[in-house]
Amino acid sequence: MVVSTQIQTGQHAEDASNPRPALPWNHREGNLRRPLFGTDGIRGPAGDLLTPALALQVGFWAGKVLRSAMGAGGPFIIGQDSRNSSDLLNMSLSAGLSAAGVEVWNLGLCPTPAVAHLTHHTEAMGGVMVSASHNPPLDNGIKFFGPTGSKLDRSLQQEIERCFFEEAMQHPATTSWGRQRFRPELVHTYISDLQTPLHSVDLNGLRVVLDLAWGAAAHVAPAVFRAMGAEVLCLHDQPDGDRINVNCGSTHLNQLQQAVAEHQADLGIAFDGDADRALAVDAQGRVVDGDYILYFWGKKLQQENKLPQDLIVATVMSNLGFERAWEKQGGKLVRAAVGDQYVHAEMITRGAMLGGEQSGHILCPHYGISGDGVMTALHLAAIVHHSGDSLVNLMDRSFQTYPQLLCNVRVEDRDRRCHWQECQALQDDIALAESAMGDQGRILVRASGTEPLIRVMVEAQSEAMTQKWCDYLVASVERHLL
Repeated sequence: MVVSTQIQTGQHAEDASNPRPALPWNHREGNLRRPLFGTDGIRGPAGDLLTPALALQVGFWAGKVLRSAMGAGGPFIIGQDSRNSSDLLNMSLSAGLSAAGVEVWNLGLCPTPAVAHLTHHTEAMGGVMVSASHNPPLDNGIKFFGPTGSKLDRSLQQEIERCFFEEAMQHPATTSWGRQRFRPELVHTYISDLQTPLHSVDLNGLRVVLDLAWGAAAHVAPAVFRAMGAEVLCLHDQPDGDRINVNCGSTHLNQLQQAVAEHQADLGIAFDGDADRALAVDAQGRVVDGDYILYFWGKKLQQENKLPQDLIVATVMSNLGFERAWEKQGGKLVRAAVGDQYVHAEMITRGAMLGGEQSGHILCPHYGISGDGVMTALHLAAIVHHSGDSLVNLMDRSFQTYPQLLCNVRVEDRDRRCHWQECQALQDDIALAESAMGDQGRILVRASGTEPLIRVMVEAQSEAMTQKWCDYLVASVERHLL
């Protein structure tokens, strides 16, 4: 059964579904225990799966594991987004860390990249953010960072998980508790550091509409853009736990498109709830997704001889139109699996200095340790302003995206879903479709890592060809796997 279908013409296909876990963390399928950590930390409905008691234990074991691994002290930096549940989860995590003997520096409301940046640039042993990113208000999450500001090493996550499930939480003497310090002033250090690489850039004369998604960017992005001289108009600019990401921000661009047109702005930029991603729209309402941002930023770095091998790391979902255009520019595009952690790993392996996803997660080690929506937005605005041209004209001269269709087919049989590649009949149908499209299209079939779905993506030069072969492959999945 096809449970969702989405035509993509350059918007972020990674977020075509927004999975939410439905089983408790102690649930077992046979001998398999549901993992605590997913691909982007711990995430689930707040108060249901993600409780203060869980956060307390996770904080305690994270403190114990990292203190043991690092062999010394150092504070732990914690931040949160604006969700109603974030205050209590923050306090619970902080209490757990303190019980483990760790000093906690609490930033309060801030973007996720602020935690990563400050963890890297202080003596912190680690960092943690309470946020569910672009998810709805009732979800929440816990994401850890190591001392370099990168996502916590998988082996350390596994050790925290092992302790959480197998060890009893200890009750240490009060003499060994870690201190709690409220450090919101560190967010101003982060804001200043965002501007440092662009100290010579003056955005005077640029009119920008910012959609802050009722989230963590609300007190950061407008301040930075105004400090750099831009005229700023804001949407959804107060932190609001009931409305974060609701019909706004980077996953809902309609209001931003309308505001850009109404105020005759040069561009609009939308963030998600924790500001680790950004998308833009031009004055004609066209979406400037991560592929376009990578293209524009890649050209700039290429011209400055700051792009080794002229290489960009994108994902398997990045549009073929982008790949062809970048190759014409003399560049090379390598595709990683969906997820900024996979992009980051591929960048390290290949020595790349630019990578990202259609969804607006952009990584550029020249300027930051992690994906940062505000940093991405500033650099895009600087590129537009420096060009002396409009974003509309830059888009006109860039590339045309190929129509992209994404369909999700529900396959409840776990064995069939996880071993779909062993189905020769389905493989034969995929090979037939690829042969028929030749170099005019691209196919991606994969099992979801979080839901009982087989995802079918087809991209081709025409919508008719895209629809034809997507229908064909969906029917094949249903015929051979259901």
